[in-house]
Amino acid sequence: MRRSVGIFGSTGSIGQNTVDLLLRQGGAEVYDVKVVTGAHNIALLAEQAKTLQADMAVTAEESLLGDLRDALSGTGIEIAAGSEALRTAAAQPLDWGMSAIVGAAGLVPTMEMAKHARTLALANKESLVCAGELLQATCAQSGCRLLPVDSEHSAIFQVMQGGTTDISRILLTASGGPFRDWTVEQMAEATLAQAVVHPNWDMGQRISIDSATMFNKALEIIEAQQLFGIGGDAIEVVVHPQSIIHSMIEYRDGSILAQMGAPDMRGAIGFALNWPERRDLPVDRLDFAALSRLDFAAPDEDRFPALRLAKQVLAAGGLSGAVFNAAKEAALDRFIDGDIGFLDMAALVEYTLSELHLEASAASSLDGLAQVLEMDGKARRTGMEWQPA
Repeated sequence: MRRSVGIFGSTGSIGQNTVDLLLRQGGAEVYDVKVVTGAHNIALLAEQAKTLQADMAVTAEESLLGDLRDALSGTGIEIAAGSEALRTAAAQPLDWGMSAIVGAAGLVPTMEMAKHARTLALANKESLVCAGELLQATCAQSGCRLLPVDSEHSAIFQVMQGGTTDISRILLTASGGPFRDWTVEQMAEATLAQAVVHPNWDMGQRISIDSATMFNKALEIIEAQQLFGIGGDAIEVVVHPQSIIHSMIEYRDGSILAQMGAPDMRGAIGFALNWPERRDLPVDRLDFAALSRLDFAAPDEDRFPALRLAKQVLAAGGLSGAVFNAAKEAALDRFIDGDIGFLDMAALVEYTLSELHLEASAASSLDGLAQVLEMDGKARRTGMEWQPA
């Protein structure tokens, strides 16, 4: 029997790589693709829906429903648009669901898949950052298996064979982004065009900028704590420019296990798609004789304060993660719009965390998704009101 599949965020970089793997592994003959979703790239969304012979295609943008209808005219593929359509599409039984919508916009579909899918492949780290306890509790209640797709957390999952009892440290590797060797003065003048050029990974605009600020890694610290139940003081970041080692675990006897591979997201996606089996994947094989060096360094939290702020979020608990993510997204929007500078993004997030600290730390995602979204809205408004000194 074919596996029923849904890809939420199919037009983004993770989604496109997921589609590529599905096609390489038999396409519609093997996978019964129930739904693909995107936002603005209607031409690609329609092409994916036709190639995969999907039952449904959904755009998050209601204004683009007519464009999607025209692109899929005569195919028999069902179309829909808007946030409620995304929620409804995610609330159907699936053998395997990919959550690859970027940002808090993916929170509601992810929670619905956690209720109804047998396996949730999670690339939307924001779901764990904003509502980790609620997501984990939902998966436990429904029996949904949660498999991480971030390369770092997939690496940890792969080497964490004996549970968490004997683990002393999780070591998350970070490329350091395009500004790894820049001074603070240089970073203050960084442009949008410079921030989106990642040295190793082929990612979308927003994730590339998050890598440049290391906010992406800050989110991953919180994600690791939520996924693996390890205390925040046992999660460390190490800068590894080559992105060959995707993350490591140190056990209490001093042994360190690392998962290595070429910097290609199809490795982590393919692992989640085929788990518990391993299948051939179209990723480059490492030639150790050709690897001249592997470098490591401690991150500079003065130049990349996002890492320091993530530790504050873990210490505060409650809905501080939701505040952190929403403020980060507001800062990112303002930087992309040219309203604030590169270094202003961290200042905006720190201000927002300070303003909402008491309210956020006293709340819990277990109070419900509505409370998470309410806190998200407050943090975005606070972030949009902040002005540089």
